[in-house]
Amino acid sequence: MDKKHLPYTDLFRDDENTVALLLITNPFSFQTLIDGMDKLVLVICKTAPAELETEHWMVQDERVQVRRITPERLERWVVGGDHRSVIPWLVGGEILYDRDGYLKDLQARLNDWPALLREQKLLCEFSRFIRTYLQANQDLKDGQILDAYSNILDSLHCWAHIALVEKGMHPELTVWEQMRRVNPGIYKLYEELTTSVETVEKRVQLLLLACEFSVLTQMKSSCALILRVLSSRDEPWTVSALQLHPQLKGLPIDFSLLLQKLVMRGLVREIAQPNRERGAGILKLLYTAHHAKG
Repeated sequence: MDKKHLPYTDLFRDDENTVALLLITNPFSFQTLIDGMDKLVLVICKTAPAELETEHWMVQDERVQVRRITPERLERWVVGGDHRSVIPWLVGGEILYDRDGYLKDLQARLNDWPALLREQKLLCEFSRFIRTYLQANQDLKDGQILDAYSNILDSLHCWAHIALVEKGMHPELTVWEQMRRVNPGIYKLYEELTTSVETVEKRVQLLLLACEFSVLTQMKSSCALILRVLSSRDEPWTVSALQLHPQLKGLPIDFSLLLQKLVMRGLVREIAQPNRERGAGILKLLYTAHHAKG
């Protein structure tokens, strides 16, 4: 290990709270990923106090960002897609310390793309896909053309991510260069949205039609994880019980929206039961896979 990396290791490795240390240090390739700093030290720790979550240091004339994060939150970032830079961090960073092999195991899982991780990623992207598509549709109805354009572009990004994950690939930061090679059809839709001579309103309308078709055709495969959980027992599920299932807990998905769309598509059955705790006239909604007993 280079001696200039020792300060970070010495500072954190003897702390029982530290799980692992990752250094992202290539200023040319990664500078935008680390907020313009020279280096990023990612401290994976058992607990991450809010007041110490992010720090800025000056070390040997270099500006260093120190970020503390728990393993649970880091893995939510990997699956959720809200932090697009996390995959390049994990793939391109240098492991300085790895107490129980956590980072090596996480890197191996990213390389292997196990089925559960892919299904979680698909579910998160599909949830965002539906949400942004519906918002674009509402914006268009409200006459908010530029907002509709922004949201349909977000939808197209989610659609691209879904297509890549289905092929066992991680979405890159330059996703449209990736899509040009992997899925020319979706890339063509991106070109039509961004460069067509049609009015912005017309472009959004055309993309809404394409997205609507994709939502319908990809719903079952993208929601395979939640459908399998619903099928795992005969007893129907409350939405709160679903949210606490180990394979779904903490995922940044819109359970209410997904369940309603799955019910409308005939993939999930909605069951209304008396709710004695809430009084007469109030029914509790439960959910089960359509083919399951309830």
